[in-house]
Amino acid sequence: MPSLLNEIEPLKQSALADLKSAPDLAALERAKGNWIGTHGKFTALMKQLGSLPKEDRPAAGKLINEAKVQLEAALVARREELELKAALPKEPTDFTLPGRRRALGKLHPLTQVTDDIVRSFRKIGFVVADGPEVEDEYHCFDALNTPADHPARDTQDTFYLKVGQASRLSGKEAEATEAGTMPAPLLLRTHTSSVQIRVMEKQQPPVRIIVPGRVYRRDNADATHNPTFQQIEGLYVDKGVTVGDLKGTVEFVFKDLLGSDVKIRFRPHYFSYTEPSFEIDFSSSLTRKMGKEWLEIAGCGMVHPQVFENVGYDPEVWTGWAFGFGIERVAMIRYGINDIRLFYENDLRFLKQF
Repeated sequence: MPSLLNEIEPLKQSALADLKSAPDLAALERAKGNWIGTHGKFTALMKQLGSLPKEDRPAAGKLINEAKVQLEAALVARREELELKAALPKEPTDFTLPGRRRALGKLHPLTQVTDDIVRSFRKIGFVVADGPEVEDEYHCFDALNTPADHPARDTQDTFYLKVGQASRLSGKEAEATEAGTMPAPLLLRTHTSSVQIRVMEKQQPPVRIIVPGRVYRRDNADATHNPTFQQIEGLYVDKGVTVGDLKGTVEFVFKDLLGSDVKIRFRPHYFSYTEPSFEIDFSSSLTRKMGKEWLEIAGCGMVHPQVFENVGYDPEVWTGWAFGFGIERVAMIRYGINDIRLFYENDLRFLKQF
C-alpha cells in the first residue's frame, strides 16, 4: 500500500496540470481519456486496489476517489473556459456600441391609406365587401346601366379575356356558355362597382358597404396613370336617403383622412349609374401646397333607378348614393407624392419612408 499511496499524489498533480493546460476542447478530451477515461491512469490505479490487503483497501480507495473528484472538477472548469473562448468573436469587439436590431417590415403606403379609409367608414356603420377581379360584362357594365356603346366597354379601355372561360362563371351562366347559347366575354374589372351589384343581388336594403380593391384599365403608365390601381367605392341604400347624406358622409371621411380644414364642393357631372351625378372637389392646405385651390378627387351621385330595377329593388321605395375614388390619388395628396409609379416599383428607399 505505501507504494500505491506514493503514486496517487504525483499522478493527480500531473493530471491537473495536463487538464488545466489543454489549449482547446479536442486536447481536453484527450487529456480526459488519458487520466480518467476507461483506459486512463487513474482507472488503472483503482484496478490495483484488488491486489492490496483487505484492511488497506478503504484508505487507498478513499484517496483515489478524492483525487478523481478533483480531476473531474478541473475538467468541468476547463471545459467551460474553452467553450466561452470558442464563442467569443475572433476579432476585438466594442460591446459599448449600440446593438443591431432586426429590421421590421412595414405596411405598403397604399395599404396604410386603405386601412385608414376603411377605419373612417366603420366609424359610421359601413362594412367592407369584396368581389372577383375577373368579372363578366353584366356585373361590370350592364347592371350598372352602362350603354353598349360606352367607351369604357371598348377593348381599347378594358382588358378582355378570351371567350370560352366558362369555368369562371357559375350556375346557369356557365351552362348556357358551354352550350353556345350565350356569349361570355370575361374581363378584368374596370371599377369595384361590380361588387355593389353582387351585394344588392344577394341582400335586401338597407345596404351600407365600402368596396376597396384592385381595378384594371388600358392606361399607359405615366405620373398620374397606371394600368393597375386601387379603388374604393361606397354604397348606401335605405328609405329617404338624400344628397345631403352623401355630402355629409364625404365631408366626414375626407376631414378624417386629410385634416379638419378640408372643404368639399360638388360639381354636376354624368355617370350612367347615378342620377344626379357629381364630381367631388376638395380644398385644403395640402392642395394649396400643390399650387391649387381646388382639386378633383372623386365621383359620386344618387343611384340610378334603373340600377335598382336591375337588382330587384323598388326605386319608388328605396333611394341611395354611391361614390368612388382612387386610393393612389388620396395617398399622393396625403404624402406629397408626384408620381403614381413609385407605389409599384418596390424600391425600398421609397417604401421605408412610410
